[in-house]
Amino acid sequence: MPTMTCSAVDPQVLAAARRRTFLALFTALAVALHTLEYLLPAPAPWFRLGFANILTLAALFLYGPRAAWGVTLGRILLGSLVVGTLFSPGFFLSLAGGTAATALMTAAYRLGGRHIGPVGVSALGAVGHALGQMGLAYLLLVRHPGLWQLLPPFLLFALGAGLANGFAAAWLLDLLRGHPAFREEKEG
Repeated sequence: MPTMTCSAVDPQVLAAARRRTFLALFTALAVALHTLEYLLPAPAPWFRLGFANILTLAALFLYGPRAAWGVTLGRILLGSLVVGTLFSPGFFLSLAGGTAATALMTAAYRLGGRHIGPVGVSALGAVGHALGQMGLAYLLLVRHPGLWQLLPPFLLFALGAGLANGFAAAWLLDLLRGHPAFREEKEG
């Protein structure tokens, strides 16, 4: 009787399968955090702590910009579908913020190289998220110059949340890089 073996004996096939598996887990966790944050009370519809961005940062630093975009867009689409806000103003605010944040984070990652870590990248992403949301809110929802008076406290809140998320992402990255699955990828 023939024995069954893993079909992913080729190291490249195994690495690709691991990558897809971890990115799917990152996206699922990001959707769960997005949903949990939605259930928490917020002073304004767009004031969230952005815990899901921790997973985007992990994807960025482990797998690169394309993976970060996949986690961000997957989290926004699936998370909005789960909480029932798909194609609502909140969805578009989230999409604008996530797009601006991920664009800034991937640019900083590419341009900064080893000189900028998860904390700095997260802080830039948080500021980009705030600016993206405020810009879209002005263009689509509240065409009043008074909206911009909210920008300084909003940026301060975003920066604090971005720094906290950056430290959490750095901790997660250290933890993941110690996992055998990630050590084998470095050695392979």
